Amino acid sequence: MTSINQILQEVAHLPEDQRFTLAHKILLASEPQFSETVEHAWDTEIRERIARYDRGELKSKPASDVFASIDHHLKL
Repeated sequence: MTSINQILQEVAHLPEDQRFTLAHKILLASEPQFSETVEHAWDTEIRERIARYDRGELKSKPASDVFASIDHHLKL
């Protein structure tokens, strides 16, 4: 069986775009598989949030504020 270190050595010789593609595929393979019901529920939620934003019912925040808040919560 190929070790992780051997794989990393081989990956280091790949062009950058292929390394990114490989990393993306590894991350996708690591994600839990969602059912169609869950995907439909997320799609519905996203569409409803966009509609509420378009109607002025939701306010936006700068991404920098959102990331700062996440960083603060992760440090707790």
